[in-house]
Amino acid sequence: MAATTTLKLPEPLKARIAPLAEAAGKSPHAWMIDALEERVAQSEAYAAFMAEALEADRQMTETGEGYDADDVHAYLQAVLAGETPAFPKPVKL
Repeated sequence: MAATTTLKLPEPLKARIAPLAEAAGKSPHAWMIDALEERVAQSEAYAAFMAEALEADRQMTETGEGYDADDVHAYLQAVLAGETPAFPKPVKL
């Protein structure tokens, strides 16, 4: 269900949106909805990324294990080359 809200846009911003919406074949309203949805998705993805990074840091601190950067880089290069390498083994830090 859609909720109604009001945005007061500065005139310069409103003027910038209008041609972008027209170029996309959308109304300014539809263009702004799409822009908001995209920004929300980006913010949610960033929050999930940060939560995963903090959990990985917590685990590394707790276990004292991590991955050698050279091993990780070699693994990623192999994946990018279309290979299926073994995942790097953890090392004690």
